[in-house]
Amino acid sequence: REWTMKTSIVFLLCISVFPGFSQGRVVGEDETGFAECNVFFPGQVPPEGFTEPFHVKICQQYNKEPRFATLYSTKDKIPLYSAFKYTKPAQNKEENWLVEPQIDDPENDLHEMVHEADIIGTVAGLGANQALTSDYVGSGYERGLLNPSLLNEEDFQMATYTLTNAVPLSPSLSKSWHRDIARVVEQALVPHCSKKDHLYLLAGAIPSSVRVKGKVSVPDTLWLAACCDAPGGWSLGLVKKMNDENSLVDLMVGELEKQLLAGVHLFKGNCGGDNQSQEKTEAILQAVGQIRSGEQVGTSDNQEAKDSGLVRRVAAIVATPFIKLLELLIYVFVELVKFVFYFLWLVIKRVGGTVLDGVYSLWNGVVSYLKAISMVLISIPYDVGRVIVNIFLGFLQIVQDVASLTYRILRIPVGFVLHLAAFPYHSICAIPSVLKDVATGIGGTFSLVIDATATLLHGFYYLAGYIVKRFVPKGSSDD
Repeated sequence: REWTMKTSIVFLLCISVFPGFSQGRVVGEDETGFAECNVFFPGQVPPEGFTEPFHVKICQQYNKEPRFATLYSTKDKIPLYSAFKYTKPAQNKEENWLVEPQIDDPENDLHEMVHEADIIGTVAGLGANQALTSDYVGSGYERGLLNPSLLNEEDFQMATYTLTNAVPLSPSLSKSWHRDIARVVEQALVPHCSKKDHLYLLAGAIPSSVRVKGKVSVPDTLWLAACCDAPGGWSLGLVKKMNDENSLVDLMVGELEKQLLAGVHLFKGNCGGDNQSQEKTEAILQAVGQIRSGEQVGTSDNQEAKDSGLVRRVAAIVATPFIKLLELLIYVFVELVKFVFYFLWLVIKRVGGTVLDGVYSLWNGVVSYLKAISMVLISIPYDVGRVIVNIFLGFLQIVQDVASLTYRILRIPVGFVLHLAAFPYHSICAIPSVLKDVATGIGGTFSLVIDATATLLHGFYYLAGYIVKRFVPKGSSDD
């Protein structure tokens, strides 16, 4: 929500303040070369040999038209080269520095270069893969343009002020680089190319281990490669060392390629490097030598240029304080406008956040209330069924207890009555048995008495017989 609102405000502001808002496009891996920006290379073939995964191809656009191409190093956070064509220079425009959001956040919906201050907080990881204005503030380095704005007409000039086209340069080196490149192109290269629109330029930088604030690499060398892809074509390279701002060494493109990465080829087919005219090459080198020595190239036109240059310098000296004051007033006004917009945005954000938090809390309360009611309504049938079942089970338990109690109460008299009723039967039925037992007892008693008497008599008889035998003398058998 915050991102959408802020982006909309920024977009409307940019349309109203900058109708020709600068656009850029990060070229994907599945596209060949630099897409629409291939027109800035001879034969529409970009340099070969720059194959590191941190090399990002950018088609720099403005007013939906390609203006120049840049190969950017996300590791060093500087461009390795910018490819462009010479156009009729326009009056210098005010610097409006831009950044490329898609280098840091490829998933965002911004498909154009924007002012850094307008996307702070809306682009994920801003500054992770590219340099920002804060990297240059207080560092002692300027944002030096590889594709100088001095060599571009108005629409192209605006597009050059992007941090993806800038490298850290000392103020004096930045001034000498732009001055020398502009004079070389205008006075030495353009006059010797039969077709001005076939003059292709590559301005590049070789990164060093020195880094501004530990992030942005300071170039070790600046270089320019030119190709006139026309009848009688030629190619040329120029090199400027960082440790000598007045140096400007000319060399063949093949020699320049050896100072870059292994396997690098800047121009397709060497761009006339094998069979270029010796006279034309010498004329170009002579013009470069004059520029290097500080001489003005040409005759009558050069004198006019000198006078014009002197007038411009005097006018610049007189107008500089007023220009600086105007720049200060514009800067204060812009910062004031930005502060007002930021304050309004903060107020809207806080008020909107409070309202949305209240609505969110109310919604949570309503949802919780409805959820609780739903749970209660759902549990009512279950609770009613459970109560009915419990009542039925209780009723059955009561019936069971009543039956058990009744059984226990009725169990005692019934047994007694049964036993009482069975007593006569058992008593009467027992009489024969008793009489039998009595008769048997009496009979046994008489039998016992008879047996005892017989036994006693037999004992006496035996005793008498023994005495007789013992004490009576034996007689004959006749006695």
